[in-house]
Amino acid sequence: MHLASFIVRRLLQLIPTLLFILIVVFVLVRLLPGDPASAILGDRALDADVERINRELGLDRSLPVQFAVFAKSVATGNLGNSIHLKLPVAELIAARLPITILLTVMAALIAVLFAVPLAFVAALRRGRAADSVVRGAFQVGLSMPVFYLGLILLTVFGARLGWFPVGGYGDGFLDHLYHLFLPALTLALSLSAILMRNLRAAIIGVIDAEYVQFARAKGLRPRLILSRHVLRNALISTVALFGLSIGTLLGGAVITETVFAIPGAGRLMVDSIYGRDYPVVQGLTIALAVLVSLTFLLTDLVQAWLDPRVAR
Repeated sequence: MHLASFIVRRLLQLIPTLLFILIVVFVLVRLLPGDPASAILGDRALDADVERINRELGLDRSLPVQFAVFAKSVATGNLGNSIHLKLPVAELIAARLPITILLTVMAALIAVLFAVPLAFVAALRRGRAADSVVRGAFQVGLSMPVFYLGLILLTVFGARLGWFPVGGYGDGFLDHLYHLFLPALTLALSLSAILMRNLRAAIIGVIDAEYVQFARAKGLRPRLILSRHVLRNALISTVALFGLSIGTLLGGAVITETVFAIPGAGRLMVDSIYGRDYPVVQGLTIALAVLVSLTFLLTDLVQAWLDPRVAR
């Protein structure tokens, strides 16, 4: 019962969040330097042609009217047409966003596979050589910018060794995974360092807790203590941090897709910003914001499962 009411409350909280997202997207896009008419017609466009383009795009109306039209269009699923590509924005998002989602999911999985076992190694051997090596290695990945780390991996494993392609998306699901491995690894290294340090600290705190000492006194096997008592409780804070990092991961995907020439939503966003393509920028921002909001919701549900007190 507590979990069901918790889910309903969180879903209701999404309504004002989405409304706020619409307002922010609408305002920020209009604060971009330049205007779509000049981007379409060029710098030598005539005033009459500029007025005609603005009238066709509805930019000659007042801001409240523009926002009302914008909100109504989003509510009906009509995100308009791209100014440059002459295609429906919803169609572009449907084609590009799955690529970014797959890249983000791969990066998240790689980060978890790195962070969880190495956090246990560092926590159980704290103060020893293994702990120092793990923390030092992850510190290197954390200190490097995403674009620089991507260029290093691209140069070494793509250009010189030839183990992975230097760009593109490939054909077929397995080929997609092959092409996205290096970009996903680029994103995962910095995220895994953050998750590892947080989980290591949480594991150390849980190991010293009284209920873990009591479990040892009862004679429970160490593996059972680690899986049932230590890991479950230590993951609570790490899951919250992981959910908060998804937005950063998507932001990093914008840069990574540009470096590795991946035709995802991030690269489309960069091209649309440079081209002053209002409808595409608005549609992509809304889609990514909704995706992050749903990720936060899923994170809260996992936390409620790990710790039922969260749902109360």
